[in-house]
Amino acid sequence: MTASPIARGSGATAWAPETVTADPYNAQTPSAALAEPVTPVGAFFVRDHFGIPRTSPRRWRLRLGGAVAAPFDISYVDLCAMPGRELDVVLECAGNGRSLMRPRPEGLPWGESAVGCAHFAGVPFRSLASQARIEPAAVEIVFAGADSGTVHGRRAAFERSLPLAVALHPDTLLVTHMNGEPLAPEHGAPVRLVVPGRYAVADVKWLVEVRAVTEPFAGVFQAEEYVYVASRGTPDGPVTTVRIKSLITAPEPGSALRRSDETVVCGRAWSGGGVPIRRVEVRAEDQRDDGHQGEHLTGEGDAAWHDAVLESPSGPYAWTGWSYAWTPQRPGRYRLLARATDAHGDTQPSRAPWNAHGYGCNPVAAVEVAIV
Repeated sequence: MTASPIARGSGATAWAPETVTADPYNAQTPSAALAEPVTPVGAFFVRDHFGIPRTSPRRWRLRLGGAVAAPFDISYVDLCAMPGRELDVVLECAGNGRSLMRPRPEGLPWGESAVGCAHFAGVPFRSLASQARIEPAAVEIVFAGADSGTVHGRRAAFERSLPLAVALHPDTLLVTHMNGEPLAPEHGAPVRLVVPGRYAVADVKWLVEVRAVTEPFAGVFQAEEYVYVASRGTPDGPVTTVRIKSLITAPEPGSALRRSDETVVCGRAWSGGGVPIRRVEVRAEDQRDDGHQGEHLTGEGDAAWHDAVLESPSGPYAWTGWSYAWTPQRPGRYRLLARATDAHGDTQPSRAPWNAHGYGCNPVAAVEVAIV
């Protein structure tokens, strides 16, 4: 899979997503775009299960019903006229990194780039919920997209539910714009849900219906798909909060670096639920077979981790940039590692926590380079 620059009318450069499957279309963010604080729309990863439905904003309407006292529907124009909110949010596919797991679970063979951070603008769902007047017996809100298809031998729409407290959080948005532009079809136009801090399966695209329910929802994508099954070290159950994670965006894998030059190791780190990143540590492992494995970054041989410098994120749900200046002391092959820790004390594990569907993969980030 390769990426190539695409010229945009503004004169800026974007990068084409790296195609994973063509039909339905699934693609991951190219590595060059991951180095940007805000991922360009044209480079942002795409997850599609059944094909991209096309609905014009002029024809779009959202129905809100179920266990509510005053069901209603709303047009795109009327939704956009409501008071809005803007947030920078990391969206990560729950299967991101699946290809790192051993044995590799079934599912899309994502690398580590089914993720991006964008500027989203929309209307808090709670504003519509207050108009509908949710009944006291309601326990969840189900969000349904316009896309549907056959799953496990039966027809199903793409639907996911949220607990009331999450659905009614002021930062749970019905999004109409991404990076200052109306949503593109592949990103859920005309309207999608964005639930900051949760894996992107919660961010239902091509939204057409919302309903309050009085029993826990058990649809295909809630109870059979996007659930942790046969997890090692973590409870089984639905995929929810994003696990802490980091990426190394530079140097690139396989880079040949000069020993005399200072190399800036840098990347991104994020965690779920708006929990801040408090620390990123970097380490270099000498890959020679002469007893020098785990070499200290300054060549002292004590296998230590070293604190990177953290940038200030653009918001509570955005990722955090980080960097560490490294001057290698000898030539050879090195494995650069990075691990993040958040304000709750959660730290990336050394190995991917395995589960049958390959979700929540968040091991220490690694890139191999050569020093010449």
